[in-house]
Amino acid sequence: MRRIRLRGRAWLAIGAVVLGGAGVITAASVASGPEGTASSAASKGPVPSAVQSVDLKGEGGERTVAQRDTETFGLLGVTWDDPRTDLDGTVQVRTRSVKTGAWSDWHAVDPHYDDAPDPKTEGATRGGSAPLYVGLSNGVELKVVSANGASGTLPKGLQLELVGDAKKSGNDVAMAPAAFAVDAEETTTPLADPSATDTPPDTATPDPEVSSPNETATPSTSAPAPDSSASTSTSPSATASTPASPSTSPSPSSTRPTAPASTVARPAIKLRKDWGADESEREAGDPPYADKVNVVFVHHTDTAADYDCSESAQIVRWIYAYHLSQDWRDIGYNALVDKCGTIFEGRFGGLDLPVIGAQTYGFNTRSWGIAAIGTFQVIKGVPATPISSKMLGSIAALSAWKLGQYGINPNPGSKTQSLAEGAENSPPWIYKKTYMFNPISGHRDGFATACPGQNLYDKLGTIRTYASAVAAPKLSSVKGATLSGTSYYTKGTATVSWTESTPTAVIKRFEVLVDGKVAATAKATATSAPITVAAGRHTVTVRAVHMSNKTATSASSYSVVGDTTKPTFTTAPSVKIRNATVSSTSVPVSVTWKAADTGALKSVAATAPSTATFGPTTTSWSTTGKVNTAVTYGLKATDAAGNYTTASVSRTAAILQETSATKSGTWSTKSSTSYLGGKSYTSSSKNASLTWTFTGRSVGWVVSRASTSGQAYVYVDGVKTATVDLKTSTTAYRQTIWSKSWSTSAKHTLKIVVVGTSGRPAITTDGITYVK
Repeated sequence: MRRIRLRGRAWLAIGAVVLGGAGVITAASVASGPEGTASSAASKGPVPSAVQSVDLKGEGGERTVAQRDTETFGLLGVTWDDPRTDLDGTVQVRTRSVKTGAWSDWHAVDPHYDDAPDPKTEGATRGGSAPLYVGLSNGVELKVVSANGASGTLPKGLQLELVGDAKKSGNDVAMAPAAFAVDAEETTTPLADPSATDTPPDTATPDPEVSSPNETATPSTSAPAPDSSASTSTSPSATASTPASPSTSPSPSSTRPTAPASTVARPAIKLRKDWGADESEREAGDPPYADKVNVVFVHHTDTAADYDCSESAQIVRWIYAYHLSQDWRDIGYNALVDKCGTIFEGRFGGLDLPVIGAQTYGFNTRSWGIAAIGTFQVIKGVPATPISSKMLGSIAALSAWKLGQYGINPNPGSKTQSLAEGAENSPPWIYKKTYMFNPISGHRDGFATACPGQNLYDKLGTIRTYASAVAAPKLSSVKGATLSGTSYYTKGTATVSWTESTPTAVIKRFEVLVDGKVAATAKATATSAPITVAAGRHTVTVRAVHMSNKTATSASSYSVVGDTTKPTFTTAPSVKIRNATVSSTSVPVSVTWKAADTGALKSVAATAPSTATFGPTTTSWSTTGKVNTAVTYGLKATDAAGNYTTASVSRTAAILQETSATKSGTWSTKSSTSYLGGKSYTSSSKNASLTWTFTGRSVGWVVSRASTSGQAYVYVDGVKTATVDLKTSTTAYRQTIWSKSWSTSAKHTLKIVVVGTSGRPAITTDGITYVK
């Protein structure tokens, strides 16, 4: 990489050219893909960035960059000569989209960027505004106005920085068009290739990326105990009366220390190589190290209100370049998190080490900075970025892991302490005094700033809760088992489902408990798991395991019954005549049974000669039998677990017409197609009778009925059994009006006797039906 100098400062680029005539400019950049996409840093290696720098024009309290074409960029900011000077005023910019060619509305750039290194660890040589992510753009216009208007003053050396990915052309970077030329009297002095003179970057390999946030944490046996203090103040401005740490911290170390084990698992993190960090651009070697980390400060990058998560790596890369443009040694944050919950490694030096960043001026030592990518407060022209539970969960997971390396409890209400290290700390901080903080604090808790934005600051309590514990899962369903009453029945397997309100980033795993013992485990992203249960009734719950190994179990439970026993027919199927209409080819019959199960009977189904399904309490089935033909009647009893048993019976139905009976008294023959066989007997003579003899196990008397029909006595095997009234309001033919059944087949007689009912003495009969 080459460096070129403009007004004595270093600019990062992969090449530079001097334009004749109008003057000189810095390296231009083009992005690696269409707007809304990020380059594939992980597969293509480092992606060098380039900064286009433009001097602001004007006098007094107003400066501008006239509307102009540029090379492609995606992030911008305004810098000035003295980092100790504030830009007191407004900065507004509009850009032209590469994708649409349209100019945006005017957007505000926050002139106050409160992330900064401590003087003793590194010194920025330029001040700067917050960066603003604008999407891939190729045109810009800028206005800066002092708070006092045209008569006011602005910092010296104001420049617009446009950050993008370097465009390679051979070994050089394509430069910006002449519209970016600076004043002709300015000159540049190209530097020699630093590969020949600079100290090469440290080649120590960072910790490998953890591919899953569910890996098991190795509890620390040597991590220091949490910091404690006699102070109980909840305000970070309260000075600890008895600090656990010395009143002054040791000088930052340049020697890479040994990483302590954490009490919680490390979440998945995209390493610097994954977002395309060009390690040749940062200061070579390791950064300074503190002896420990006491507090995690949460920031927002203040760069992008709305972005696609595929752009996140690109945004990180450009923040890196913007920080370097202010002569910081590296990106200032220790880590960054996008709105989809993806975590990116920030400052080089070892994720698991106490790297001193440039993120909370005055408290950078013994702290760690996590920046949420986005803007979490409403700024004119820039709406706030939505805050997702995935983002909050990842910040919590990362904080818990880092604090767990030093035995610090991130619980809401916990306190830790940190030393004010900035020689110019603003009130209420006093240099070299110790102050109390929440282990997870907002940037504004350590510096007079709006960061991390009110919306995100209001979520810090939620982040602390996520970092310290997991909410109990809520059971939602059991599949592969049948609910009967209040219990689920299965032959042995089922799938239990649940919902969880805690983000998956801080969950190590889920456990399905059967009678209090772990029967199955599932990943943090899972919402269900299969289980196997033994025979008998069991209580099933689900337990969530936090990354700190704390657990929470569902308040409700399922009753799941393992059942491998088949149902039984306690009364075997039987076939009997039923009262209904008879035809010359079929006889109405009823199949009866009783079924039972040791668990829960679900249903009984007919399987032959036709199919039908009945409830568990049904004990009969109305069907028919083909005359003089053996018919098999099949049944299947199934329990709630899916176990089943079958049973069947074969029977033959028959008809004995009136002509087969022995007559007594006066009977006459009637002819009609409505009668069985076209004829029937009728009698109005009192005590006239018909007697049939048959061998079977069920019998029914078949008659015709009308409003004038009379009554008859029924005798079975010589014993009077019933008095039957044939009267009905609607005339009907071939009706079984009375029936009787036995448990076995035997020879029987059926005799009917005319009662001779007054006013309606007549009865008409077609014969009998019976089951052989």
